[in-house]
Amino acid sequence: MSTAPRIFLVHAVDVSMAPASSSFKKLWPEASIVNLLDESLAIDMLADGKMTPRMVERFARLGQYCVDAGADAILFTCSAFGEAINNLKTLQRIPILTPNQALFEELLQIGGKAAMLTTFTPSVQALRSELSDMAAALGIKPDVDSFMVEGALDALLRQHGHEHDQLIAQRVNGLNQYPTIVLGQFSMAQAALHPEVKTTARILTTPDCAVRKLKGLLGV
Repeated sequence: MSTAPRIFLVHAVDVSMAPASSSFKKLWPEASIVNLLDESLAIDMLADGKMTPRMVERFARLGQYCVDAGADAILFTCSAFGEAINNLKTLQRIPILTPNQALFEELLQIGGKAAMLTTFTPSVQALRSELSDMAAALGIKPDVDSFMVEGALDALLRQHGHEHDQLIAQRVNGLNQYPTIVLGQFSMAQAALHPEVKTTARILTTPDCAVRKLKGLLGV
């Protein structure tokens, strides 16, 4: 690709924006990043408690907007909307990634026992379903346990980033039996660098995995 690829990052919460930008600056600074934030997505998902046909249609319109604006690829950063994103993939030809697609590909390639941490309740089932579907397609049975980090998202939404990262670090430190630990949301990525993290486990974060995947898809 002769010109800088235009990557649309679609966010349902503003706390996902900084981790995504940080990973692009670190791993692919040449990419042209466009941030699109719609907080009503997370608000309505929490209110509905499940994926709805209306939400699927909203994502279809969001995707078309990005394409009309010149997107070379779209990366969604909120992990609760896999069904709607997968529907969008059938409607467009450009690369479109769910937040955890690249992470799960790396996780399944690594294999072995792993712990997956989340802070947003609707993400738990969405992530487990996505991982299960990917593993089944590859004929793999993943050995992954899920854990909620209670209070972390509330702290982050109150602008208490240090408390958020500290709660995640403490949870990570209590999972010594797992050789791989997954931070399952974009908003959690910064916690991997918290000074209180004391683990020999491999820590996978969603934005780093996603950027590596996009570079490969776009031939960079």
